[in-house]
Amino acid sequence: MKKYVVSDIPRRDFLKMSLKGGLVFAASPAILSSLTSCGSESVSEATGMSIDPAILKKVIGKALEKGGDFADVYLENRVSRQIVMEESKFKNGLYGVSQGAGVRVISGNKTGYAYSDEITEEKLLRAAEVASYVARNGSAVTPVDINKAERKSYITVEQPLAEIADSRRIEIIQRANDAAMSYNPLIKMASVDYYDEIRSRVIANSEGIYLQDENPLMFFIVQTMSDNGKARHMSRERLSKHSGFEMFDKFSPEEVAEKAAREAVAMLDAEAAPAGIMDVVMMNGWGGVLVHEAVGHPLEADNISKGIGAFTGKLGQKVASDVFTMVDDGTIPNARGTISFDDEGTQAKRNVLIENGVLNGYMTDVLSAKQLGMERTGNGRRESFRYIPIPRMTNTFIENGESEPADILASTKKGIYVQSLSGGSVNPVTGVFNFTCREAYLVENGKKTKPVKGATLIGSCLDVISNIDAVGNDLDFGPGICGKGQAAEVDAGQPTVRIRGINVGGSRS
Repeated sequence: MKKYVVSDIPRRDFLKMSLKGGLVFAASPAILSSLTSCGSESVSEATGMSIDPAILKKVIGKALEKGGDFADVYLENRVSRQIVMEESKFKNGLYGVSQGAGVRVISGNKTGYAYSDEITEEKLLRAAEVASYVARNGSAVTPVDINKAERKSYITVEQPLAEIADSRRIEIIQRANDAAMSYNPLIKMASVDYYDEIRSRVIANSEGIYLQDENPLMFFIVQTMSDNGKARHMSRERLSKHSGFEMFDKFSPEEVAEKAAREAVAMLDAEAAPAGIMDVVMMNGWGGVLVHEAVGHPLEADNISKGIGAFTGKLGQKVASDVFTMVDDGTIPNARGTISFDDEGTQAKRNVLIENGVLNGYMTDVLSAKQLGMERTGNGRRESFRYIPIPRMTNTFIENGESEPADILASTKKGIYVQSLSGGSVNPVTGVFNFTCREAYLVENGKKTKPVKGATLIGSCLDVISNIDAVGNDLDFGPGICGKGQAAEVDAGQPTVRIRGINVGGSRS
């Protein structure tokens, strides 16, 4: 079984992956300035989606003609931009358009799916015919006439991306680069990666649901490299929201760049990390990615429905310490993992998965909810129209506790203070995980002291959440990309927490 992975920065091929089958226009450094000629009108036209509901009804009927319990049609259009600056020079710019549709049929535990890069009645009917073969010779539900449904939106936009000139995007990138390079003479190189997209969706299904929306997404990453002649350190800082361009009014590019540069300089004097079983204090924010991997994935109901995973059969049981409460919430305004409604049309919700150590529930989609006899939690997500929806996290975090962060550190005699994780992976069956610490420090007599490098955190999900004995009141989040056969944008969060006795891998004996 492939491991699930999460990263705090998109891979180089992320844009290619999201636009496969679409159109991508690349600009060399010499002609990058031509991007500024892309006005709002061309973008607005590209993002528009409309289709006759009568066609969708016909497609759903075709999908169920051989049988089936459920059928849906998913239409998607994405318009994206990516601009990259490296070594104080604009290296490339990409403008992409991707559009297509998929038709799904569920029959018992089987799923049939087919998609097309062309949204026409002919192509949709052909996709429905292919998907329908999974239910051949079976009984079929009678589809309900589709009607427009309403879902509460948790995404607001003040400055629509389609109205933003690319000169403003380039200005933001330049400001971040200048701030990083001027932070300290030890910063020798910076790179800035800007990405935004507008994603339009239409969803219709055999239960009569018809939904349509259009949401923006922004992802801004600054990396810096420090060098003192003896050591180097590559750092990064990310900012991502479902938001219009006003994101940079609330979080300046200089702030992002300076946070990245601070880490790069601070870690130059890092010593080799010790190894062994020790206490770990984790800073608030992106440290929540540990429970995202170690606990979140095993709580996704597709594995639970197969009877595998660390949390199978444990509903209502004590699985963690009393101070541990874990939530997946797709309704946090404008957060990176926020969805308003999932890719099956289910309203996003706040789902308390573990409360005061007791397992409350799982994250479901249409299929796993039916298999388990549970409600749909709004976690059916897909990377694009080329994929079927599966249970995925949104904004997953450890809820605030009652401890003061300073008190947690002060009461830790010896251990490791983890300020930033790069990412990690988990085996969803065994719950065993590993994480790389990008910025970490020794804890000695209740104080954060020397920086250390090469530290990794290794353990199992049930052990970790049972050994959390202190949770702070300073909840914060960090953005990431989660991989589970397909990519999904997520937020991971936590307050400051302490884990007693976790296995730390290091290079110092």
